[in-house]
Amino acid sequence: MIVKILLPIILAFIMFSLGLGLKVSDFTRVLKFPIAFGAGLLNQVVLLPVIALALAHAFGLSDVFAVGLMILALCPGGVTSNILAKMAGGNAPLSISLTAVSSLLSILTVPLILAFSVKYFMGETAPPVDVTRLGLTMFLITAVPVAIGMVLTTKFPTLVDKIAPKVSRTAVGLFVIIIVAALAKNWEVFSSNLGTLGPIAVLLNVVMLLLGLVSAKALRLDKRDATTISIESGVQNGTLAIAVGSIVATVDGEILPPETVPAAVYSITMYFVCVPFVFWRKNR
Repeated sequence: MIVKILLPIILAFIMFSLGLGLKVSDFTRVLKFPIAFGAGLLNQVVLLPVIALALAHAFGLSDVFAVGLMILALCPGGVTSNILAKMAGGNAPLSISLTAVSSLLSILTVPLILAFSVKYFMGETAPPVDVTRLGLTMFLITAVPVAIGMVLTTKFPTLVDKIAPKVSRTAVGLFVIIIVAALAKNWEVFSSNLGTLGPIAVLLNVVMLLLGLVSAKALRLDKRDATTISIESGVQNGTLAIAVGSIVATVDGEILPPETVPAAVYSITMYFVCVPFVFWRKNR
């Protein structure tokens, strides 16, 4: 019941909070910085899943955790990356545009690449992944709430200015609840595998932050754009990853299955990496 109803509703609310800060111009603004936008999107959509795949092999992850890591790598940053980019002195409009476009793009990329990942790691034991159903679910719990938030922002800007801070705080609280619930449900799995999943989560975070900086430097982008690309490349949407992991769980209807553990671990370790990174970029 929780997986099928409550978790998608929570994710939809979090995506709604993202939509409250978006306008149509956030999607068209990419034309103003096409190189920076292209680099950030390429890192997220192509490079990140490749790095996650390499780490899963390098650390010999179990099939379930490998799939969980791939799910995490397929989920764009969300509100968290926008906040961190702003705190680090990055290009906030670029960050918002990357999040907006990549979130919509995930409706296609997540089902397709995930179906491949499940079959690749689990082989004959892989549960069937209904790409069409998962894509429709992604659309309903991501694109629709974002669109509703955008419509409210356009039609009722005064109201949105009043409710946005409360909605944002509520979204953060719900995010924490999901992470805690995922860890509590899988505590034995979490505690016995933290020695492996912790370093992988940190390494994925660090590698993508560094690759974001390297790619920006190679393209001779300024500091603000480089900071934003780095954060957008290295910060993932743990809530979305947990929701997707629950949807494709091996055991039908299981509440917060082991596939969600990598995302839950990452959602904690991420701050130990990103907070120092933010201060470094802000004061550099």
